[in-house]
Amino acid sequence: MEKTTKRSSKFRRELPLYVMLIPAVVLVAIYSYGPMMGNVIAFQKFNPTKGFFGSPWVGFDNFMNLFTMPTIGQVIYNTVFIALCKMIGGVIVPVLFALLLNEVGQLTIKRTFQTLVYLPHFLSWVILAGIFSDLFSKSGSINLLLGKMGVDPIGFLSDQKVFPIFMIISDIWKGFGFGSVIYLAALTGIDQNLYEAAQIDGANRIQQTIHITLPGIVSTIVLMTVLSMSNILNGGFDQIYNLYTPAVYATGDILDTFVFRLGIDNAQFALSTAAGLFKSGVSFVFIVASYWLADRFAGYRIF
Repeated sequence: MEKTTKRSSKFRRELPLYVMLIPAVVLVAIYSYGPMMGNVIAFQKFNPTKGFFGSPWVGFDNFMNLFTMPTIGQVIYNTVFIALCKMIGGVIVPVLFALLLNEVGQLTIKRTFQTLVYLPHFLSWVILAGIFSDLFSKSGSINLLLGKMGVDPIGFLSDQKVFPIFMIISDIWKGFGFGSVIYLAALTGIDQNLYEAAQIDGANRIQQTIHITLPGIVSTIVLMTVLSMSNILNGGFDQIYNLYTPAVYATGDILDTFVFRLGIDNAQFALSTAAGLFKSGVSFVFIVASYWLADRFAGYRIF
């Protein structure tokens, strides 16, 4: 009886907070959970004129057709390769930049560099795609400069071997400044007395970095690496869709762009939904695994 009274008192005390949550819950239900009804299309021979309830059910036939397509294996490989390289680079480069920036003593110079590397993060890929197309096309400024240096033009956006590498590097360049914020914040939490003690013992800056700085932020590095696992099948639709062409489909096509072309360009709604549902299912497994690993190795928990 006493527990029931305490719960009732707590509920009344927190009631205004629950009321404040109602608009957010309604919006999430409408725009996030409502569209999930469309996943039934993956198990139907969908006909837009008949809708969800009139289209005949075909079970897992769409998934069977999807995985027998000759290009699906290459698309999955492209997705995992590009996303994995972005994930690795998206951890290593921000950490290195944060370590280097942490060594800068002049506050004005430090803030200037911080601002400069943050800026690309706030530019959309639509804008950057236009800039990159002008700079890195066969007749662009970069190739004109390389030509004057005696180097043959490089197909940054048209060569199947170069395109995925260019996608990885450009994505890391766009995001490493913003990603370094977390590591810079972690660096401020390291006890400065440790550096003073290391200097007394004769340790140089490199030794201090190896034995004090890196161990001081290793938990943050592990946490960010583990949490990024949930994006293993997110190769970056905005970036690739705005920059790729049919010439680089073989190495640049990822699941998101593949689903978009199937559904929007080819009107194969059931097949594209099956591909999207497959991606969502795999991503869900990685999200669960990443949070378990984050709890196991970094002590991070949401609930």
